[in-house]
Amino acid sequence: MKRTSSLRSLALATFGGAALVTPLLAAPAHAAAPPSPGPSVRAQATATAAQQRVLRFWTPQRMRSATPMEKLFKPKRTTRAEVRRGLAKVVPPVSVQSIPNGGSPWTGGGAITRTGGRVFFTYQGRTASCSGDAVTSTNKSTVITAGHCVKLDGAWHTNWVFVPGYNNGNTPYGTWAAAKTLSTPQWTASEDLNYDVGAAVVNQLNGQSLTDVVGGQGIAFNQPRGQAMYSFGYPAAAPYDGSRLIYCSGTTINDFLGQTTIGLRCNMTGGSSGGPWFKSFNESTGAGIQNSVNSYKYNLPFLNAYMFGPYFGNDAQNLYNTAQAS
Repeated sequence: MKRTSSLRSLALATFGGAALVTPLLAAPAHAAAPPSPGPSVRAQATATAAQQRVLRFWTPQRMRSATPMEKLFKPKRTTRAEVRRGLAKVVPPVSVQSIPNGGSPWTGGGAITRTGGRVFFTYQGRTASCSGDAVTSTNKSTVITAGHCVKLDGAWHTNWVFVPGYNNGNTPYGTWAAAKTLSTPQWTASEDLNYDVGAAVVNQLNGQSLTDVVGGQGIAFNQPRGQAMYSFGYPAAAPYDGSRLIYCSGTTINDFLGQTTIGLRCNMTGGSSGGPWFKSFNESTGAGIQNSVNSYKYNLPFLNAYMFGPYFGNDAQNLYNTAQAS
């Protein structure tokens, strides 16, 4: 125990991973958990004038120069606590690469090239970037990302936009300004990495809703651990430059250094935070069931081969339900 505690105190930092594979545990059956505080919501650009101001702010030059959020995000130590669990839930998606893969450009086409995108916002006066994904939702306007991509150090990000299908400075499906952003109550209160999940509800663009334009991936909660998954994002720190969609794939492990998150062998760097993880991903169609997001890595050299993401339990599901009902 001393050794693990010592490693954790040295290791937890912006974006790194764990190269040691722990036994994979099947998820036990769980009854519905008691209610907990609901997601936190922050209004963004709701008025037409505010939307236009945000869209004017994000010039192609500002997008290219935005700082990868992981250069600014310093994860806090949190205690190991089981993520609240409930009944399994899968929302199916609307409508050849290799596995495993550690971080290559995605050339397979399909739905992910439309639903996946870059996220841009202002954080403490600086332009910054993350990644996100459009999911199937009642309001047809919900984007899932990481908690630290909507709120950090007690402050909500501003000028928040989602650019689906971003490709080397091009915005083929437009730039979508957020009407509101949301995070789990645990992320809002203490920035607990086990609950590093965020969402945005974006305004219509040219009279259309987001998933009517780009489609929406499925999403699932309270699923078994140890599954084969694909991760996507727009890493912008070397050796990447944020211009292309990158992917990783493999079988997930459990974080063994104090969190209840899941890990995937992946070389993606800063800027990929908030990018989607998919189970049941179809390489031919580029569609899957989202079941986590890129969150953090460990910075020790022998641990940085893995990306970690939050387990999607009850609070992630509550966040999604609140967002899609907005």
